[in-house]
Amino acid sequence: MARDRHHALVAQDWSALMEKIRAQTPARLLSGRVGAAYRTATQLELRDAHASARDAVRCELNLERDLGTVFLEEWDLFEVSTQAANKDEYLLRPDRGRHFTNESRATILKRCPGGNDVQVVIGDGLSIAAISAQVPRLVPLLCEGIRERGWTFGQVFAIHYCRVGILNEIGELLRPKVVILLVGERPGLATAESLSAYLAYEPRKSHTDANRNLISNIHVRGVPVPQASARILHLVKQMMNRQTSGYHLREELPPGTDALLHDNPSDAQS
Repeated sequence: MARDRHHALVAQDWSALMEKIRAQTPARLLSGRVGAAYRTATQLELRDAHASARDAVRCELNLERDLGTVFLEEWDLFEVSTQAANKDEYLLRPDRGRHFTNESRATILKRCPGGNDVQVVIGDGLSIAAISAQVPRLVPLLCEGIRERGWTFGQVFAIHYCRVGILNEIGELLRPKVVILLVGERPGLATAESLSAYLAYEPRKSHTDANRNLISNIHVRGVPVPQASARILHLVKQMMNRQTSGYHLREELPPGTDALLHDNPSDAQS
């Protein structure tokens, strides 16, 4: 009897410990198995996650559906496209996702004032789910922070079939000091809603990934949106002060960054 009680208490403590560990990461830890295979519930979860990842990649960006009418009107958001003609070409020819069409270049030059301190751009990338989940909250925080710091910023716009290398053409067209590209990350089996922020100081056509900085894993179980905004703005400040980006610059976390996570438990746990 005493041994049974002891075993029950140990199992209870172990279960509580596992719940605490699992709450800290979306990774599937100690899921268990039946023979050499996953349990049925785990198999079904993996198939569901794989389907969500495929949907996130194959889905086409629709500004009104994915960002909402209120957001579009508030930011006067418009859309341009790269030279990729469709989703299949975008996936098979990454180079075409790094250059605008002639029509898109003309639209950008017409609607976006050049020479600002910061230019914020939204790119669909490899996950529409990430754009829909994170961008409506992140863009207002970024633009508010830019205003508070006395920087000028250009008209926000969205890019269809966007690759990260498009940063270079944005720099050539609009000549901002810093470009912030918010783009959907390639989905995994943990989440399809992870956003990345790529930043570059005065990007030019000769630049490569070595000239860019990245803050990735922006989602509710990764880097929460308020924390991401603080880190992006602090990184912009570093770029402004040092007039460089990429491998020349190491991100320094702003004071109180960790507190943002604890102050927003719904972001961390939902």
